[in-house]
Amino acid sequence: MPDRLPTIGFLGLGAMGGPMAERLISGGADLVVYNRTAAKAAAFRDRARIAVTPAEVANQADIVFACVTGTEAYRDVVVGPNGIIHGGRARDYVHVGTSQPEFVEDLARALTARGINSLDAPVTGGVPRALNGTLTVMAAGPHAIFDRTKSYLKHYASKVIYLGERIGAAQIMKFVNNVLSASNLALACEAIVLGRKAGLDPRAMLEVINHGTGQNSATLTKIPDQVLTRKFKHGGSLGLMLKDLEVFSDLAARQGFSVPLAQAVIESFRTAAREEGDTEDLTKVIRPMERAAEVIVEP
Repeated sequence: MPDRLPTIGFLGLGAMGGPMAERLISGGADLVVYNRTAAKAAAFRDRARIAVTPAEVANQADIVFACVTGTEAYRDVVVGPNGIIHGGRARDYVHVGTSQPEFVEDLARALTARGINSLDAPVTGGVPRALNGTLTVMAAGPHAIFDRTKSYLKHYASKVIYLGERIGAAQIMKFVNNVLSASNLALACEAIVLGRKAGLDPRAMLEVINHGTGQNSATLTKIPDQVLTRKFKHGGSLGLMLKDLEVFSDLAARQGFSVPLAQAVIESFRTAAREEGDTEDLTKVIRPMERAAEVIVEP
């Protein structure tokens, strides 16, 4: 590696990727960005170089981060006709998003054949923590690339946990985390709806819960900030959460392990996605519950 600081590439400037790229710029990184929707990339003009293809990013950057949505989008930006695999400069790739472990392994193998190292490094914390740079990163892959990229991960994360050299391990950890997060939200919504149906004040319930043993991320942030206000704009859709939960279920099946509690949570998100629309905010998982109880959870 030359004496100069590496140039960083960032693909995907959406709800999560945009704030993460902003944090890298704020931290002093020399940044090259790409986004399929040009308007989002234009917001970085005069603060970062804007590339017209992922391959162009990989021609200018030493380390390339990708935060896009879905398997097909990742396949396109990484190994597609204009993917980073065709760039001439990048030697490290950081997979920021949530994907099936086997898919990330496949990308890593393809990149290795072209001399590009991979780090499996999804994040948790959602849009609010992306904005303030306090995400948590779970990382897996060769220790050398983790060492090279860790300082950049810390631009948008307050906690970085290394899980070992096995690509895909961080994705498994992300799905374990997500099923817990979704379960907390679904069960907290159900409990709050029941309490409201029985005549309790939602804010009083949250005050008790958040000073007791029932406290969790849903009762601390999602329900008071998004449900009680009826904003339903936490970030992340019902459909995307449902996909993550189904991957967790598939992983459990491959391990020969039954997850009946997770299946109940999956069903609650499946119902909400069907009734509300899979692009609606994940906090709308409460809406079918409210309709069934004939109550609205608001102050």
